[in-house]
Amino acid sequence: MLRFFPVVRRIVCAGFVVVRIASPTIAHAQSRDSVVLSTNYWEKLTLGVVTSILLHESAHIAVALAVGNPHFGFDKLRPTVYSGINSRLEPHKQYLFSVAGLTMQSLIDEGILDIPHHRGAAFERGLLAGGIGTTLFYITIGRRGSVSDIEYMARMHGMTRNQSTLVFGGIAAMHTLRVARDSHYANFFARPRPDGGMDVGINVR
Repeated sequence: MLRFFPVVRRIVCAGFVVVRIASPTIAHAQSRDSVVLSTNYWEKLTLGVVTSILLHESAHIAVALAVGNPHFGFDKLRPTVYSGINSRLEPHKQYLFSVAGLTMQSLIDEGILDIPHHRGAAFERGLLAGGIGTTLFYITIGRRGSVSDIEYMARMHGMTRNQSTLVFGGIAAMHTLRVARDSHYANFFARPRPDGGMDVGINVR
């Protein structure tokens, strides 16, 4: 068990490094990336969502590199990362692989909400939305999918479906509540216009 700690530590450190780099934390020039002044708002928000999902998959890959043999394939035309672990012989390793993605996103969202910085940037909103949205998917319609993280956690007897749903769903619910109560994230998917109006949706040119 001890040999897995360095892997987990590297994943956590990588997540917090991304948070520190991606969030408008230190440079005052980054304040122009606020929800009010940001250009290409929806593009930056979308990039944040995509980055969150890629970090989810990167966590799976990092664990698989440490304890398995990752490879890529397709499940019903959906690109999928496989651990290369024999789950019957090594269920604990498979559990670590399965839990890594949602754990990474939860840690990133927690870091964003905890680390003091100038809040509200479009990219940061995308990271939060990606983490919360991915969790919502896995605890609802993706709960019993053939390659679902929640399903595999249950199969490996790490946590039951209900337990993992409560754990990750509870974390996502707390993050959502904190976002809703923070004025920096007001109009979470809307962008103010100079004339006092509000743009909601995505511009298609």
